[in-house]
Amino acid sequence: MKIENHIKTEALSADKQSYSVPKQFDRNARLFGSEPLRKLNDSHVMIIGLGGVGSFATEAIARSGVGRLTLIDFDEVCITNVNRQLHAMSSTIGCSKAQLMAERARLINPQARVDHLHIFFDKSTAGEILAEKPDLIIDCIDNVTAKLYLLATCIFREIPVVTSLGASGRVDPSQVRYSELRKTKNDPLAKAIRKNLWQHHKINLKRVSNLIGVFSEEPLILPDPDYKSSLCGEECVCPNSLNTHHTCSKRNVIWGSAVFVTSTFGMVAASLAIRYLTGDKTISLKPVLKVLPDDDEPIIPV
Repeated sequence: MKIENHIKTEALSADKQSYSVPKQFDRNARLFGSEPLRKLNDSHVMIIGLGGVGSFATEAIARSGVGRLTLIDFDEVCITNVNRQLHAMSSTIGCSKAQLMAERARLINPQARVDHLHIFFDKSTAGEILAEKPDLIIDCIDNVTAKLYLLATCIFREIPVVTSLGASGRVDPSQVRYSELRKTKNDPLAKAIRKNLWQHHKINLKRVSNLIGVFSEEPLILPDPDYKSSLCGEECVCPNSLNTHHTCSKRNVIWGSAVFVTSTFGMVAASLAIRYLTGDKTISLKPVLKVLPDDDEPIIPV
């Protein structure tokens, strides 16, 4: 029996060492080990929303050695994206954000499978998108209705997800945090999500654990009242101005934003994702919904 156990142990050890870490991820392997790098190589991460948060999250996920990425965004690059979005430059105005980030991710890791969809995530497209069966989703959606539907779906289906909350209207990256979505503070978006998940999907977040959100404790900074923009909502030059989903002209407020905060949100989200996928026991990203026997209304999955 001892000999058999010894043989099994040796075989397991040899199997773990058989994964050859790509040279470009040598520093990752020194930090995590070769077996966690194998797990990343075998993982599929989907990032929905490729703006100031999602573009940097994609960068981090690609540079961490994840073997499959699916990138989702309906927008094209606008000149107002240049201050905070990784793909936005004068030469890329009007180009698909999803395509640009997919091309960038392939250059970082040519061995990875990188798919992109130039599509808006909502109830009508969720089936097609989630049919790709990601191991984890990084939610960087800024449309509240779409975000609610995605989070409700992840809760009901127990899909691991980390969600980015309000990154605009802040200037201090040192105040970026993560916690259960039901415990965030100073975040109007999180407050709206908590309210509307109940109103529209009968989900009480007090009964949901492991739904993690990235947020900032910094109080919101209102747009400068003395600044008069000639762009959004007046003389719009954005290539997305005619889309039917989420345009600047339909917004009540256009918040200011800074790359050193939005990128931090993306990096924190990516860190949580990588740590979860490599087996860090301190990070739980699979939502768990506790349904009590005396619930007044049945829970109907989305």
